[in-house]
Amino acid sequence: MPKSKRLMELMMTVNRKRRFKVQELADEFGVSKRTILRDLQELSELGVPLYSEPGPHGGYQVVRERVLPPIAFTEGEAAAMFFAVHALRHYSSLPFEAESASALHKFYLHMPGDVRDRIDSMKHRVDFVTPTRRGDAPCLATLLDAAVQQKVLVIAYVTKTNEEAEKRLIQPVCIYANNGYWYCTAYCLLRGGFRVFRCDRIREAEYDDSGTERMDLGDISLSRRGAQEPRDPVRLRARFTRSGVQRCESELWLAPMLNVQEDGSGTINMAVSRGELSFYADFFIGLAFEAVLEEPLELKETIRARLAELMERYR
Repeated sequence: MPKSKRLMELMMTVNRKRRFKVQELADEFGVSKRTILRDLQELSELGVPLYSEPGPHGGYQVVRERVLPPIAFTEGEAAAMFFAVHALRHYSSLPFEAESASALHKFYLHMPGDVRDRIDSMKHRVDFVTPTRRGDAPCLATLLDAAVQQKVLVIAYVTKTNEEAEKRLIQPVCIYANNGYWYCTAYCLLRGGFRVFRCDRIREAEYDDSGTERMDLGDISLSRRGAQEPRDPVRLRARFTRSGVQRCESELWLAPMLNVQEDGSGTINMAVSRGELSFYADFFIGLAFEAVLEEPLELKETIRARLAELMERYR
């Protein structure tokens, strides 16, 4: 095997293995230990972060920040990758903010001049617009790491009605962005159930060291988030026009509950928390003539009271 090809395959092998011994690699590549040691030295000089552990149970290990092997992109793939990262600039906070900026800079810097010119011209022709929000979400990286590692966090959280942060013990499941905001689905040990937290309202997040037993949430993911049991539930039933359905489909919390008919209209029939009726009142007022609320009566009365307040304001 030519040396250049061996070095490339060796780079991919050590990145995949993370921990290995020289003899293992020598046997796998059919060369001497001395040759493998020289190859590892060259990889280290090229930037692959290796370190050795002495002793009978030692060996080599790749540190966490590994260098990935070169990947060949077509011109179209390169443009797609660039704009995928470029679109993230609309978010004031990212769980990997510095890394995405660095990746975009490297990607752009190493493109041929004509590809860079094409991308520069495309910047003024295509965008992925997301509402720019003022609130930062400084704990995104910690929330994401806790979700991946299934760890319990102590957070300081402020609510819509109370700006004084309260302590919560949570075990994050996932984070996701919607309409310019970041959200974290987590199991709340205080409430004893799954809750969705707005990440810009999480002022602090630290790993819990009190010995709280973590839950096994490995089967719950972004596509299969834990269902939230409504507190003091009431039945909500409503009908939507075709335009109303299209507006509801943009709401992540509502879209899975929609029953869409062949003509594009739709209905919902679900249990909601009584304490959230004020939120639903504002939502249905925003839909105006695109929705007809059937129940609960309490929500209808809340909507009528809100509209009466509006009428007073514009007299």
